[in-house]
Amino acid sequence: MGKAGMSERRIQWIIAMGILLVAGFASLAQAGLFDRFFEKTHAETAKAAGVVETADQVKIPLKSLDSRKALFLVNTVQGRQLYYFALKSADGSYRSALDACDVCFRTNQGYRQEGDLMVCNKCGQTFPSVKIGEIKGGCNPHPLQRKVEGQYLVIKKSDIAAGKDYFPGKRS
Repeated sequence: MGKAGMSERRIQWIIAMGILLVAGFASLAQAGLFDRFFEKTHAETAKAAGVVETADQVKIPLKSLDSRKALFLVNTVQGRQLYYFALKSADGSYRSALDACDVCFRTNQGYRQEGDLMVCNKCGQTFPSVKIGEIKGGCNPHPLQRKVEGQYLVIKKSDIAAGKDYFPGKRS
């Protein structure tokens, strides 16, 4: 075989390996394995959602919750980061809760969303969206007062601050 034949095979091999490499990375990305590398900060998430903070309240555009994905936010009070989330539940209500519970809060791990359920990152207990902000105690997300005003879900910063004892330290 001549030099041209070897060179052509090498090029085909390089192209095939490149295609396999791209397909492999695409599969890993689809599986969510790179999510932590590209995860937005709470501030970036709030800004992208159009959240407006005033001196005494947080205003979350209702349209940012229409996807039924929980919007995780943070508010700093006396140097302590207080985590909370808001969502539109399966029954169409807008809800909010501290990203902490009465049982597992000391671990400061909060919740994650899986479909219509909020899941405690510590113990794995699940809570349907329609119960968020309604039930207190146990491993339920601790309710956070809210009200709908026009096109916003409004949460008083004083209500967020009242939950400071649920956040014993920095979240990793």
